[in-house]
Amino acid sequence: MIMDWALLTEWTIKSLVLIFGLIGGFAYLTLFERKVLARFQVRIGPNRAGPHGILQPIADAIKLIFKEELIPAKADKIIFIVAPIITVIPALIILAVVPFGPDIRLFGRTITLYISDLNVAVLYIMSVTSISVYGIVLAGWSSNNKYATLGGIRSTAQMISYELALGLGFVGPILLSGSLSLVGIVDAQKNVWFFLYQPVGAFIFWVANLAEVNRAPFDMPEAEQELTAGYHTEYSGMKFALFFMAEYIKMIAVSAIAVTLFFGGYRGPLVDQFPVLGPLYFLIKVVAFLYLMVWVRATLPRIRYDRLMAFGWKLLFPISLGNVLLTAVGIGLVGITGNNLWLWFIPVSTILFFLLVSHFAQGAVAGGNK
Repeated sequence: MIMDWALLTEWTIKSLVLIFGLIGGFAYLTLFERKVLARFQVRIGPNRAGPHGILQPIADAIKLIFKEELIPAKADKIIFIVAPIITVIPALIILAVVPFGPDIRLFGRTITLYISDLNVAVLYIMSVTSISVYGIVLAGWSSNNKYATLGGIRSTAQMISYELALGLGFVGPILLSGSLSLVGIVDAQKNVWFFLYQPVGAFIFWVANLAEVNRAPFDMPEAEQELTAGYHTEYSGMKFALFFMAEYIKMIAVSAIAVTLFFGGYRGPLVDQFPVLGPLYFLIKVVAFLYLMVWVRATLPRIRYDRLMAFGWKLLFPISLGNVLLTAVGIGLVGITGNNLWLWFIPVSTILFFLLVSHFAQGAVAGGNK
């Protein structure tokens, strides 16, 4: 078999662009977050390293590279070193199946703006995201520190609990598009974004993602008041930086996936006529979601751990199950009647179901597991 060197070169370039783009995005997402939080809190934020603080991420990187790294004397050294790597690699490869724009013509070739169009892309995303759980729990356990171990156990329970709702959040777009491929899901949103049919599904998916990446108000694995820093208490230098990198890259990744599933991906006005607009629209939507994440952190306090688990199991999980059921009913009615207006049964019925479950589960969630 003759190897297609042009195709291999294309894959290599796209992979490098994606990886270095995510690493650069992680660096400047930290600056973006600090600047936005500063605006919310009526202060200036980073402004010393370069014009308007633009070089602050580079200064932070240099500091972490040269910072002394310590390994506790009684830690499991191999697992202690490997755990940050297990955490960061899934974050770097998860976006390989996400389309960033339509196909473009370049150098006489049709270039696809994704690395791979898997026909089971949704299953790929769910399997990759679940790997990072191991990195976090192993980091806590290998440190031989009771606070770090508690942080790792908390994170395992939290991420597994919210992965159920997260997985069910994928089902709505899959049913509406009839495809497990993210390219197919984006193509199915050419006329109507799935958010209009799946407002409750989008909300569930977004909240579950906040818990999945340990962002406020679900940052219980890092609760300073109780755990001093959680699973990464004993980490410093570049090993700590890898955990930091994984969290912020996953913020970008889950925002990109949410945009792809519910908000048309790269779809927007005149994309078919001017394909270069596709990546621009995609970037604008992702930045809007990142801003929303920072806004939530600036607004909501950290909730109690038992309430966090109760919220996941007693509210989010049943609502996600109901959303899947009602979506299937709506699509079934369309198939029976041949009338696409029945698709609007889905948002109406799921919103009513959401309000009903929220009303009855309010007391259970407020009281936690007591």
